[in-house]
Amino acid sequence: MILIRLIKDHGKIFSQFLTCSYVPDYTVAIACVILVGVFALQHCGTHRIGFLFSPILIAWLLCISGVGIYNIFHWNPDVVKALSPYYIYNFFIKTGTAGWSSLGGIVLCATGAEAMFADLGHFSELSVRIAFTGLVYPCLVLAYMGEAAYLSKNRGDLQSSFYKAVPDAIFLPVFIIATLATVVGSQAIISATFSIISQCRALNCFPRVKIVHTSNNIHGQIYIPEVNWVLMILCLAVVVGFRDTATIGNAYGLAVITVMLVTTLLMFLIISTVWNKHVFLAFLFVVIFGFVELSYFDACLAKLHKGGWFPLVVSAVVLSLMSIWHYGTIKKQAFELENKVSLDCLLRLGPCMGIARVPGVCLVYSHVTSGVPPMFAHFVTNFPAFHQILIFVSIQSLIVPKVPVSDRFHVSRIGPPELPLFRCVVRYGYKDIRDSYAFETQLIEKISEFLKRDLSSEQMVVIEQSLHGAKTRRSRELRFQCQESSEDVNELMEAEEAGVVYMIGHTCVISNEASCILKKFVINVVYGFLRRNSRSPAASLGIPHAALIEVGRVYRV
Repeated sequence: MILIRLIKDHGKIFSQFLTCSYVPDYTVAIACVILVGVFALQHCGTHRIGFLFSPILIAWLLCISGVGIYNIFHWNPDVVKALSPYYIYNFFIKTGTAGWSSLGGIVLCATGAEAMFADLGHFSELSVRIAFTGLVYPCLVLAYMGEAAYLSKNRGDLQSSFYKAVPDAIFLPVFIIATLATVVGSQAIISATFSIISQCRALNCFPRVKIVHTSNNIHGQIYIPEVNWVLMILCLAVVVGFRDTATIGNAYGLAVITVMLVTTLLMFLIISTVWNKHVFLAFLFVVIFGFVELSYFDACLAKLHKGGWFPLVVSAVVLSLMSIWHYGTIKKQAFELENKVSLDCLLRLGPCMGIARVPGVCLVYSHVTSGVPPMFAHFVTNFPAFHQILIFVSIQSLIVPKVPVSDRFHVSRIGPPELPLFRCVVRYGYKDIRDSYAFETQLIEKISEFLKRDLSSEQMVVIEQSLHGAKTRRSRELRFQCQESSEDVNELMEAEEAGVVYMIGHTCVISNEASCILKKFVINVVYGFLRRNSRSPAASLGIPHAALIEVGRVYRV
């Protein structure tokens, strides 16, 4: 749908003033140049020119509303009667099946409304409502009423009615503003694409890609190079391949109404489960809005063979890749949980294997939150040595936008007191920023705070009594624990000065020999291809290459 939106926006400004929907070569070339320019500037970020977006869009909305008001009074003031629902009923009575099929083209009047769902990730609900009801919606209604008034007197200009309805004296300024507004609208869709893919990646529903934050102040402004160039290539291919704005319009209409219909169906779950409303209210909402959207959806399906198939094919491919990646990731994590090693078992084998201790801190990354990950056990059995301080780090992505910093690190001690082994579960929301440079420092500080954590009030009372001469056995034990805690902190600081290394698994996931052909194809071919061509886990976590230890392991799922 995003791909079709970009092509539709850039194609229509150069084709609506023509007498046919087939776009000439020079128009295709101009549209391609603008597309390349828009995508080539994405790495700069929108914060540099973002201050121009609002004035351009406001100027565009005021411009089309002014032209609409002019056309209403100049051509047919009676067009305001179309606001009455009677004319909808009368329209279908007179046109019959042809009128029903025309809904597939009328739905294009509502395109752009689906982008508000993406805008909710960057703006508040109140600001979107005020902007839409107070400015966008009235301006669009006036623009379409003015175009209808013009067509009522100039029915021969149907294919290019929008630009033909613009007075000649202001045609060039309107054309320039339309081009700029199209670029701004496409920029909003591209930014929303980056944001959605970033959230999907955090939820393990999309392969690891490089995410560049283009603004130091606004965390929502990101840039994903791989997605940017793939979108550009697809847009250029469709523009050159279709060369027909009517076909692109059919594809766009079906994509938009499908998004709206799916959103309405999902609202049933939101109303009944999240808002805890009665199921009847949720059902009533779906019936009312779903009936309208199903009417448009049915009309758009009639144009499935005229371009409507394209968004369905693209959506099916993307959905399949995301599902396969999610399936492979779940299978990989399940294998790690099933093959994790007990810490007691590893400690018992330590004296027999002659494990040596190496100065420094080792951060062992895995998804295992209990026990020892199979990757680390594999490393120790083949190379019997590990660092002075071991910290098993597990990063979890939660289905919430942000996790408070105070609740991000959860540190616990594992193993006997004489062996400094720690486990840290780090939780991120899908909109949290992962600062790889500050992560190591924050983690060491959290473990240090964990070791320095005050004893309970009851224990502190006992220590105070011991300091005043009431020396009991309990007070001596607590003072010894405080001394041990201080020694652990000193050992942690010394180990940090000796160096910090990162251990991560370099796994190869393959299917079992007894698996069915479909599973072998999904895991060995598709998931393997995605894993080989996505960013490595070390690069995604920002781990410095000089301090990286990768442990190879084959996972059979």
